[in-house]
Amino acid sequence: MSKNAADNPKKQIRFFRLPLLAIVSLLAIWLILPPTPSRAARLKDMASIKGVRDNQLIGYGIVIGLNGTGDGNNAAFTTQGLANVLKNMGVKIDPAQIKVKNVASVMVTAKLPPFIKIGQNIDVILSSVGDASSLQGGTLLATPLKGLNNKIYAMAQGPISIGGFEVEGATGNQQKNHLTVAKIPNGASVEREVPVTFADKDTITISLDNADFTTISRMTTAINAFTGAPSAQAQDGATVAIKIPGNYQGREVAFLAALENLEIMPDQAARVVLDERTGTVVMGENVRINQLALSHGNLSLQVKSAQTRTPTTAELLESPASEEIILANKQVTTGDLGQRLVTLAPGATLGEVVRALNSVGVAPRDLIAIFQSIKASGALQAELEII
Repeated sequence: MSKNAADNPKKQIRFFRLPLLAIVSLLAIWLILPPTPSRAARLKDMASIKGVRDNQLIGYGIVIGLNGTGDGNNAAFTTQGLANVLKNMGVKIDPAQIKVKNVASVMVTAKLPPFIKIGQNIDVILSSVGDASSLQGGTLLATPLKGLNNKIYAMAQGPISIGGFEVEGATGNQQKNHLTVAKIPNGASVEREVPVTFADKDTITISLDNADFTTISRMTTAINAFTGAPSAQAQDGATVAIKIPGNYQGREVAFLAALENLEIMPDQAARVVLDERTGTVVMGENVRINQLALSHGNLSLQVKSAQTRTPTTAELLESPASEEIILANKQVTTGDLGQRLVTLAPGATLGEVVRALNSVGVAPRDLIAIFQSIKASGALQAELEII
């Protein structure tokens, strides 16, 4: 540091202050500006590999140790099941003589994940079959879980957890969660594996979760660009068959790991989803509306050509009871409370229609009725789904 800078502290402070202000300004601008939107998705998030899937398991089991909340005497399958369990343990008894309230019959279900090995554990779900009022505090006896081929793939057993409670008091009963469905975390031990391997395979098939010809074409192009050869070929709107390149022979897992991280721009069909129970409206960006005129109560909707212009002062003075809103070639006009008029240009998106209708106070359920009418007229270029 020079002698002049050391002798003049003001200059030294000024020298460091300017870069600091510049950095703070740039940081503020960076925080204010919205991030650049990215619509690309990884292949692993929009597709699945043929053969890699869960397998459903099911079994019939007996839960014991309940505090008088088990099945009643009318559940013959419960007493018969308990009699069979006792018989296998060397105790013979007539099922008609069994009258207990601390036992319940349950169906046990589980998912067998791909690539799971013998000795690993999976979660199981227990659902009451009879008229048991609660499974709280029960224990599941050893229950074989079978696949659709009737082979045993896992054995389930252990104390169950319902994740809820039921309390009786002077003012009544208080209950939280569902008492006749329970869970045993890691409650089943895998006894048989589902063989899934990609070793020594020449071709791998990938399927889209949502079939679309545009997306499958983009996926094929991205895979071929990655391999540097026409190794991928689309079979239909949801399936791509991929020949494993020579440099990945014997390293099929590494090839799949590289493929699933490829970023692809998905495309989707225009769709509008309506939930009449909650008044929810969900729509895609590709939804368009053709020219139309619609009347709903005291509301009129028109989609027609209109030029963008700003009303003159004379026009505003002549019609003081009306208000015009000009938005990018889309005109929204509201008159008196007896008649509400909304005018949009042809090709307007449904989102623009919703914003225009909301500006004149249209309720969500009225929006649903309007969309249904627009779809029925053929002016809505989208699939309308009501849930």
